[in-house]
Amino acid sequence: MNTLPNDNKLVSDENYSSKSDVLVFLEEKLENVCNFRDRYFETHSLDDAIHKNDDLKKLQEETLKIFEENETAATKSNKAKYFFMKGALLNVVPEYSKDAENLLSKAIKLDRKLVEAWNELGDCYWKNDEVKKSKSCFEGALKERKNKVSLRNLSMLSRQEVVISQAECIANVEKGLNYAKEAVKLDAQDGLSWSCLGNAHLSYFFHVQQNPKILKQAISAYFQAEKDIVARSSPDLHYNKGIMLKYKEEFKEALESFKKSSLYDPTWDRPKKREQQLIEYLNNIEELVSTKGKMKTKKLKNLLDSIDSKHLGPYLEDTKNILTGANARLIRVNIQELKPGVNELKVLLGKVVCSVRNEDTVPFTFCLVDETGECVVVTLFNLADGKGVIIGDSVAIPEPLVTDVNFDYNSVSYKFRLIRVETPILVAVNGKLLQKDQTAGVQMSIFRKFD
Repeated sequence: MNTLPNDNKLVSDENYSSKSDVLVFLEEKLENVCNFRDRYFETHSLDDAIHKNDDLKKLQEETLKIFEENETAATKSNKAKYFFMKGALLNVVPEYSKDAENLLSKAIKLDRKLVEAWNELGDCYWKNDEVKKSKSCFEGALKERKNKVSLRNLSMLSRQEVVISQAECIANVEKGLNYAKEAVKLDAQDGLSWSCLGNAHLSYFFHVQQNPKILKQAISAYFQAEKDIVARSSPDLHYNKGIMLKYKEEFKEALESFKKSSLYDPTWDRPKKREQQLIEYLNNIEELVSTKGKMKTKKLKNLLDSIDSKHLGPYLEDTKNILTGANARLIRVNIQELKPGVNELKVLLGKVVCSVRNEDTVPFTFCLVDETGECVVVTLFNLADGKGVIIGDSVAIPEPLVTDVNFDYNSVSYKFRLIRVETPILVAVNGKLLQKDQTAGVQMSIFRKFD
């Protein structure tokens, strides 16, 4: 059963002993609505998520009646604050409200020090895709007082700003990260700020520097965010976690995160789409590995017979160990001889039998067979568009990083061996190392406010 707070009773001006009492009363009513929105799942099950927006709108309408009933007394006390609170009440739902914009604008004109009004107006403009005006509002709020809401929003806006150069992109991502760090410093208990910081670290990882330490910082920030009921109830937190987990190829956890995001907001299609795309990707891998790319027996035999050590290229000779830098001869092994983790001083040589369709294009995914006929899936990251390998190519992978994927999801079992390659210039294709112009940074999209 859906339940709404039941203490919203209409009162008249004469009930107040002083003019300020009405503002205190209305402020409590506004806070009540905001708490209902932000902490909905403290009193409702996930099954009620589909009703959340309707419940919120019903409570908003009831509270608006109270505001209108008490407008005369409230405006006599403090017109700016009343306009702000009513504007914030109209802005509490996900949809843009022109009336909210007008009221919040009036509030700021009457009192430019109303930081909360600046933030609400910025939020309102953002809903209407007026990003420049939105940014100006959050900056205006910061001029009056440093606050976590403005900092969080400026972090998001900085990271989504349209740029014309890589240098501008990097500068904006760094700026967004700094804003997010400041927000957390102001309130280390605020889960939304931690979630914002997680997103900022993730953007930095994808756009500036793929340092594993940065990815760990993103994971840590998301972990902190989930300690807060408000952030934990946010569908975009779980969506962005899902994006990160998919990149890390922690497939089951990624699917669960996308699913959880959908449960918190069943009206949002993107998490459902991501979950389905990942399921299709895994189904394709499972099928293509088991059928060796659906290649006909005769063609597969010819391909296996053509595997030649000369295609090891630079790995025919002594080469430097990837991890230690020491000179060493890599030992050629087959797929079954590989162990989970990094296979130091080993090199795998095989033939490409197929590519695997991936909606994201990252990573480039293909299936490789060795001379024994064993098949493995290979995920190649940081590869430029259109620069992937093709069927029949010989591929040599030094010191392969192996994961044995084995899990169940929605009563379907997934079991296959996977080799992850993050540095494509170490891969030899047809005896030659891939060149730098064949590589590119990973570009992955995280969810942004009002996207």
